[in-house]
Order: sequence, then C-alpha cells, then structure tokens
Amino acid sequence: MGEEEKGKSASNSSSNSNSNSNSSGVWRTIKPFVNGGASGMLATCVIQPIDMVKVRIQLGQGSALSITKNMLRDDGIRAFYKGLSAGLLRQATYTTARLGSFKILTNKALEANEGKPLPLYQKALCGLSAGAIGASVGSPADLALIRMQADATLPEAQRRHYKNAFHALYRIIADEGVLALWKGAAPTVVRAMALNMGMLASYDQSVEFFRDSLGYGEVATVLGASTVSGFFASACSLPFDYVKTQIQKMQPDAEGKYPYKGSLDCTIKTLKSGGPFKFYTGFPVYCVRIAPHAMMTLIFLHQIQKLESTIGV
Repeated sequence: MGEEEKGKSASNSSSNSNSNSNSSGVWRTIKPFVNGGASGMLATCVIQPIDMVKVRIQLGQGSALSITKNMLRDDGIRAFYKGLSAGLLRQATYTTARLGSFKILTNKALEANEGKPLPLYQKALCGLSAGAIGASVGSPADLALIRMQADATLPEAQRRHYKNAFHALYRIIADEGVLALWKGAAPTVVRAMALNMGMLASYDQSVEFFRDSLGYGEVATVLGASTVSGFFASACSLPFDYVKTQIQKMQPDAEGKYPYKGSLDCTIKTLKSGGPFKFYTGFPVYCVRIAPHAMMTLIFLHQIQKLESTIGV
C-alpha cells in the first residue's frame, strides 16, 4: 500500500472513530430520557383502568366498587381504557422529561460530591427540580388525559366526544386557545414536584438502605425500594392532584363564571367545605393507582438499564 492510500485509510479510520464517539456521546445524553419514557409508558398500559376509577371518584361519581360496576355495565371493558392515548402521550412527555432530568441532575450532584452518596436533601432537591421540568413539558398531555376521562361523566349536551389525545388537544386549542393547554399547569407542576420528591428521593435512599444496611439481594432491594417509593409518592402528591383535577375539569355556569378562580381559591374553598381530609378523597384507590405505577416504572427502568448493561449499549 502506498503512502497516499495509507493516509486515506488513517483518515477514514479517524473519521469513523470520531463519528462513533459522537454517536456514543449523543446516546449517553438521551438514554436517561428514552429509558424513563419507555418505563413510564409500559407502566401506564397496566395501570390505566385503576386511573380511570380514581378520576371518577375525585369527580364525585361514587365508590370504587359502584363506579367499576357502572362502567362495566354501560361501556364494558373498553371504558377503562378511555384516554389511554393521552396517558401514553403524557408518559412520553412528562415521564421522559422528569426521569431523564433526575438522572442528569443526580449525576451532576454526584460529580460535585466526588462520587460519594448524596444526602437525602440533595436527592429531594433533584426530584423537585426534575418534577417541575417534567410537568411543564407534559402539562398539555395531562390536561387532555383528564378531559378525556371526565368527558363521559358530563351531561350529553356538554360532552366533547374526544376521539383520541391529539383530537382532544386540537379541540382545546380551537375552543379555548393555545394557552388553555396549560390550564391548571401551576397545580400540575407543584403536584409533580411533590410526587417526584416522594418517589425518586425515597427510592434512591431505600435502595441504599436495603442493599447496604440490610444486605438484600437485587430483586428484594428493587421490590422493597419501589414499594416505599410508591407510598411516599402517593402521600406527598394526592392533595395537589385533587386540586389539579378540580381546576382542570371545571365548567362555567350559566353566567360564564367558573367555580374556582385558581388553585389557591380551590384550596381555600375545599378546606372550608370539607376540611384537610377532603384533599385525601379516594386515597386508597389513588395509592393503589400511584404506588403500583411508581413501582412498575422503577422496576421497568431497572430492567431496561440492566438489559442495556448486559448487551453493552
């Protein structure tokens, strides 16, 4: 081989190496977001029926048992999957952003902490920040999900008959304007911050406790930590979820006035009418819905990361 051919070969090799390096760098950057979104979407497919019942309890449709019976009687099994497209869209935006952001933030914090385990308050701050980022991105899809789930509970004349998540988003923009996509965004962001803080900070802390202090194996550690995470995610976020749902589903009266001026007004009126425990309306069902979703999201995330490690991705 001549000197010219050797030079070209070396140049091509260097170019391929740089290309692979750039591709690897891009993948490392987006991987936490891809993994987070995928795990959230898989969990949503399993939890959607429970979420439907939870929303209808918060809308005052009755107990979990009576709601389930009525839904089966009126529409069959498909009633439990109304809004699934919006739920998946929400996970593709909200969970992708929050879990990806949490991983990026905790990695940065670990670097600043010279690789030492983060204290709980730093994990909580990372969870709060990631929750705010995720909720800001996912608020439109969350609104579409609430509207689709609540639509069947409205009088026939007021129903919007959404076909899917994108139709719901289109109708909201056409009827109420683009900014309406972020209606209830403030309580959504606050709820997400509380949920993320409870879910992700407690999970990381519990993993360290079960693995390092109790000496549990991988399976027991993941199951135990995800269970603790699910409970704290539910307990921290339900009051904010209640206010968010009331704001997002409200309809104007005959005079065009809404029942609440905003989330603060809703909170004050709820406290006056039902006391603090009113915010925990439907807690058992909410816990059954949030805890398994948090658990399965984290379990799916762990399995995806384990698979990637095995195949060297």
